[in-house]
Amino acid sequence: MTAMLTLCMLFSQLTDNLAARVDTLRFHVERLAAITVEDALQTEKEARLTALEEALASEINDEEAFNACYDAIDEVRQWLWQHSKHRPEIAQGSFQEHAEFWRIKNDTLTVTLARDNLALTVNTRGQRWQFQPSDDQDLEFDELSAALSQAKTITAEAFNTGCSIGMAITFSAFEALPDFSLSCVFRIMDSELVMDITAQEPTASLQFVNWPKTIVLDKSPDTLSVIPRMQGMLLPGNWEQTISAADLCNSRSFYMAWWGHLQKSAGVQVILETPIDGGGYYKHRSGGPTLAAPRWYSSLGKLDYQRTIRYVFDDDTSYVKMAKRYRRFMQEKGEFVSLREKLCRTPALDQVIGKPVIHLGALYHFVKEAALYKKDKIENNHNLQTFDQLIERLHSFSDKGVGAAYVHLDGWGFYGYDSGHPDVLPVGEIQGGWEGLRRFADSCAQMNYLFAVHDQYRDFYLNAASYDERLSVLSRNGSRDTHSVWCGGPQSILSARFAPEYVRRNHDLFAANGVNVKGAYLDVFSIVPPEESAEPLYPMTRSECARYRRQCFDLLRARGYVVSSEEPVDFLTPALDLVHHGPYATYPNIGGGDATGIPIPLFNLVYHDSILLPWDMSENGGWGTPTADSGRLHCLLNAGLPYLSGTEDELITQALEAAALAGECAFAEMLNHEFLDDTYRRQRTTYANGTVVTVDFETGDYSITKNK
Repeated sequence: MTAMLTLCMLFSQLTDNLAARVDTLRFHVERLAAITVEDALQTEKEARLTALEEALASEINDEEAFNACYDAIDEVRQWLWQHSKHRPEIAQGSFQEHAEFWRIKNDTLTVTLARDNLALTVNTRGQRWQFQPSDDQDLEFDELSAALSQAKTITAEAFNTGCSIGMAITFSAFEALPDFSLSCVFRIMDSELVMDITAQEPTASLQFVNWPKTIVLDKSPDTLSVIPRMQGMLLPGNWEQTISAADLCNSRSFYMAWWGHLQKSAGVQVILETPIDGGGYYKHRSGGPTLAAPRWYSSLGKLDYQRTIRYVFDDDTSYVKMAKRYRRFMQEKGEFVSLREKLCRTPALDQVIGKPVIHLGALYHFVKEAALYKKDKIENNHNLQTFDQLIERLHSFSDKGVGAAYVHLDGWGFYGYDSGHPDVLPVGEIQGGWEGLRRFADSCAQMNYLFAVHDQYRDFYLNAASYDERLSVLSRNGSRDTHSVWCGGPQSILSARFAPEYVRRNHDLFAANGVNVKGAYLDVFSIVPPEESAEPLYPMTRSECARYRRQCFDLLRARGYVVSSEEPVDFLTPALDLVHHGPYATYPNIGGGDATGIPIPLFNLVYHDSILLPWDMSENGGWGTPTADSGRLHCLLNAGLPYLSGTEDELITQALEAAALAGECAFAEMLNHEFLDDTYRRQRTTYANGTVVTVDFETGDYSITKNK
């Protein structure tokens, strides 16, 4: 009797479980009605669903019947998915192979590559952009050069992804390069063209790939090139200056890895997505036109990895819109780090934001071998201020009401400034030695001044205690770069492979000797592009060099340091808190003169709220400030930190005003920059916190309005 009762209970539970599972199938059928089909299939859809409902209404009392019902439902589900009006879609467009060209096309762009000369043409809905054809400098090797159009075999095929319409072109069987081939995949996505370039190379003899070619521009004043030469410039097609550069990205020629062209409102922006071994050139003869094109540098003699370039076409754009497109690009790559984030990782940065910058030097000693050695009054080759004298200098600022500042100190090392690196310790005794530097650091802390040292781990001086040429950079041609310009005279270049261990050793010595260093400036790391070395014992690619340089800043930040370097460039901006300066290029050279092109704050339109950028406060030109321009007005326009060079009341008042503005706008994106008339002398910037700064470089007038 008990056994029979147990069996009845189990059967009841199984029946209840099956009923619950059938209810689940009813829910699934109910939701199938949500899948929309074309009107012509609506009747069939309803019939199929009705049949399922009838099947579910019949008795389903075992596993076999349940499974049969599930299979019937799944068959209808698959039919509905197959005939849905809203199926997943891939990019729409076409690839065409013609006797005279290859072409890819979508609703926005038509990209045509001519078979005979490989001239590229891009048509938007309202603009045509023509590229120059292939030439004999497309491929540059150690002993020869060649044009891509000289390839005896050129093949093309469609290459589509779910997001893009494209084609893959392969160039091979060059007469002088039988084993070399290069492939380029063209992909269009909406209004953007991406090109991925790879090469098969049997030997390490490649120098450059100069392709794709420059866009053909006219000499019209309405045709503008937008170039991140230092802070940035506009270059009209008919500009009278001769301006040219050819360099890697992360240099003064290209603070950022992009440039662009405007023809009235239509524009094209060029973004190098693989910038460490990427760069370009631009050439503008007096009266124009402007030429600008990418250049891919080999990595130790090979293209080594895929290089990528993106063209952004927009029939209604501006240099501000281009800067914002690049800002978004860097954010999406995870390489934009805001000042708010940097303040979280380095709380000491709060002592720099909104503070003036005071630059001091202890010892500058020029050896006779130095190019800058002064032969007229040789006593001027030794310029000394002791640490105690510099403390008095700081007191003169503090006594005048400068309650906080960032102090940058040169010349504290054994031989003074720019000499003996990287073996610069112990601290120079004639400047005051360890005890004097401890007093200097402690005095800074007492005055609420953050103390940072000027340091150097690239210039490798022959008078360095550890100099060994095997530690220096070796070019592929077997030479080592040497010169004798700065204070310490003869030098080569230290391989970045060894820089982190020198940084760690030196700053361990500061700590061991009780010097309260709060910041460090590692000279030239952020303005000299990453370097490669063919030294057999320690070969180094540019990518590795970039990693070692970043590591130097990382290990100092781990000690709580505020970290800085010379000028702002893409690859180190995420790692740096501030730089020495990021001003405009001047003509005919960087040391001063007229503006190069029309200065615009391209870098700040991208990075203003990511890095602190000080400005010289001179009133009439100077290093990085065009002749007749006020550096102070540029500082205000860019809401930058001011340099404070003297204790005169007017200088202090001006510096404190600029510092206050910089503090208020430090975390605010520069939303816009605009010219207010055709002279380019009246300008306005707008910040995300509502601050608007208007300056007139002709009259010296300015206004600052704030969102209340």
